[in-house]
Amino acid sequence: MKKKKSFGYAKYGYLFCLPFTIAFLIFSLYPTLYTAVIGFTDLKGIGKTDFKFLTDDIFANYKTILASATFKTAFSNTLKLWVSNFIPQLALALLLAAWFTDRRFKIPGEGAFKVLFYMPNIITAATVAILFNALFGYPMGPVNDLLTRFGIIGESYNFLVKKKIAQGVVIFIQTWMWYGYTMIILISGVLGISPEIFEAAEVDGANGWQTFWQVTIPNIKTILLFTLVTSLIGGLNMFDIPKLFLLGGPDNATLTTGVFIYNQAFSGSYMYNRASAASMLMWILIVAVSAVLFYMLRDRDEAQLRKIERAQIRAQKKKLKEGGR
Repeated sequence: MKKKKSFGYAKYGYLFCLPFTIAFLIFSLYPTLYTAVIGFTDLKGIGKTDFKFLTDDIFANYKTILASATFKTAFSNTLKLWVSNFIPQLALALLLAAWFTDRRFKIPGEGAFKVLFYMPNIITAATVAILFNALFGYPMGPVNDLLTRFGIIGESYNFLVKKKIAQGVVIFIQTWMWYGYTMIILISGVLGISPEIFEAAEVDGANGWQTFWQVTIPNIKTILLFTLVTSLIGGLNMFDIPKLFLLGGPDNATLTTGVFIYNQAFSGSYMYNRASAASMLMWILIVAVSAVLFYMLRDRDEAQLRKIERAQIRAQKKKLKEGGR
């Protein structure tokens, strides 16, 4: 009797993956590879699509970018703005996550609070930039109006021409927009911890603070790593708020590498080759730092267990070879 041919369901999985794969290849992988190539060429100018590779010094664009004082300022600003908003963002998100997941008490309206905390993340960057520009408007704006009414300042003050104030506002905006997202991610991680672990901690007499540091934090290490890496990627690519809020000003105080790359490529100079070189430098940095973070925050016990398993497999294979002789 002829055996009935089995029906392959796996092909439907590949079929469903096909639209994403095609979109990724066209709109993500190809532009990335094209950008990497442009960094080694002389491509610049409006409407120019033909280019030739640099022959005298193929890394000339990279050297120009690394020697640029403006790029150094932009890179310094990017690190400063990211670190200054990530630390309070993570601290606030951890505090709220611990508050919402504490088994000892129930918060009235917990769902509404979560929605309110997350809501700034769904507002578009353009809307937020316009909002804060209006709040700190000069000579008339809500902030100036309140401060003059309460006698804190004698007359209207142009806050946004001061470097420190402009950077502080950008840091606040970034923290305000993203702490809710980070909170939701951390809450999901905490809820994934087995309740038995918390029950054991309660039986042992651990208070809320001890439970948080000795039980919660060690068990969400993977979630913290994800948060750190995604925040690093987003922070080093920071573009929308610095660009839309103050166009990188005043005096390049809020100029980030993302804004620098945009200015190189589209704001008058059209130096696509240098913009591509700067983009690839940031990509290399992000990949390198992410790899270091993954290595430093890896599960050492699991890594050690895998190392022992590999050693046992090698020993078993060696024994089989010796027995075959």
